[in-house]
Amino acid sequence: MQTGLSMASPETSSLTGVLTALRRAARGDELSVQDMLAEIGDRSFATALLVPALILVSPISGIPGTPTLGAVIVVLIVAQWIAGRDHLWLPGFVTRRRVSSERMRRALAWFDGPAAFLDRHTAPRFTVLTTRPLALLPLLTVLCIAATWPLLELLPFVTTIGAFAVSLFAFGLMTRDGAYVVIGYAFVGALAALAAGIV
Repeated sequence: MQTGLSMASPETSSLTGVLTALRRAARGDELSVQDMLAEIGDRSFATALLVPALILVSPISGIPGTPTLGAVIVVLIVAQWIAGRDHLWLPGFVTRRRVSSERMRRALAWFDGPAAFLDRHTAPRFTVLTTRPLALLPLLTVLCIAATWPLLELLPFVTTIGAFAVSLFAFGLMTRDGAYVVIGYAFVGALAALAAGIV
């Protein structure tokens, strides 16, 4: 059985490629989760994980219910990835959810500059961190982060911070660049230390 840990099309193996695919999906007046999945494919688990994380980093996270929906999507993706499914399945109530294409295009514009920079500074490094069994650790960390989002629905900024951490892990797994996985661990560790200090 395939693990999904390296399932990414050539186009969606870069952040710029992911943004291009999402813009194609946003050609109409509205964009559904199914439209996005159709563009990125249902066999690229890392890319599928990156997309909701990026959306929650963007201003779209301010739409009521978006953090909770994002949490549901992330948990479903990670659970199926860990289980070793060879393609992604999402329930109809998720795939039918829609957002304005114009709003999505504005959100994607936020990432153009950073995407070009990250793609230039990405290479297969520390790949042992992006393959099993060590690749399970960032996925379990992502599950823990996403589980907090419904509880933080009224605090979008906090959700955005967690989504940024998920983005780091997803990007590292997608590109097989363990450096970003390490950065993700460092970021989560810093947040945990800060939270412990506040408490």
